[in-house]
Amino acid sequence: MTLSATSPAPLVDDERLAARETVYRLAAALFGYPLAETQQALEDGRLREALSPAWQTLTGEPWPVLPASPDLDALQVGYTNTFLNGRRGKPRVPLTANAHEELLGGLTPGNYLLNVLAFYRHFGLQTAQGDEGHAEEPDHLVAMLEFCTLLCHLERQALAYERDPAPYQRAQRDFIARYLEPLLSAVKQRYAKAREHGLDPTLAHLIEVLPDWVREQQALLSTQVGPCPQPRSTGAYSEAATGSMWD
Repeated sequence: MTLSATSPAPLVDDERLAARETVYRLAAALFGYPLAETQQALEDGRLREALSPAWQTLTGEPWPVLPASPDLDALQVGYTNTFLNGRRGKPRVPLTANAHEELLGGLTPGNYLLNVLAFYRHFGLQTAQGDEGHAEEPDHLVAMLEFCTLLCHLERQALAYERDPAPYQRAQRDFIARYLEPLLSAVKQRYAKAREHGLDPTLAHLIEVLPDWVREQQALLSTQVGPCPQPRSTGAYSEAATGSMWD
C-alpha cells in the first residue's frame, strides 16, 4: 500500500507505534537494576506521566496510580530479593530465559542464546560488552524489551519514509511469540509465589499485565502480516534460517 502524505492512516499508526515503543522502553528501564533516577521518577510521578498516556492509547485504560517504594534502599532491596537472590544462590524470579528450563524447548542454554542473538544480529543489534558498560545477557528481559523498542522505532521510520514496515512487524511478531511472551509468563508465574519480598508496586503491576499485553500486540501483528510460523528446527541456528522472512 502506498502511503499518501495527505492520508491520516500513518498518523494513527505512528501514534500507536509510538505508544508501543514507549511501553517497551519504560518497561526495559524498570526491569533494570534500579538507580536513584528510577526512584525519583517513581516518587515524583514522572514515570506514570510518561507511561499512562501510552498505556491508555493501547488499552483504553490509564495506568493506575501506585505508591512508590519508600526510598532507594527499599527499591533496591525489593528488586534484589525478588530478581537476584533466592535459595541456594538461585533467583526467586529469574529475569533470564535460560534460567527457566521449561522455556528452552529441548535446546541447551547456549543454543537457545544463539537463537535469540540471531534476531538481534539480523537488525544490527548487540548486547553491551566490556567498556560499553556491562555484559548483558541476550536472553535477559531487559535486552528483549529493548529489542522490541528498536523494532517499533524501525517500523515507525519505515512508515515515515514510505518504506515497507512488514519486516519489522514480522520480526516482532515472531520474537514475542517465541521469546518475550514465554519469558514474561514464566516471570509472572514465579512471582505469584514470591510476592512478599518488597518489590516496587509499579514493577509488580508490570509483571501482572505485560504478558497479556504482549499477547495482544502479537495478535495484532499477526493480523497485519500473517501468523507466526513454527521454527524450522531445534538446532543452534534455526532462527538465523528464518531471517529472510523478515526482509
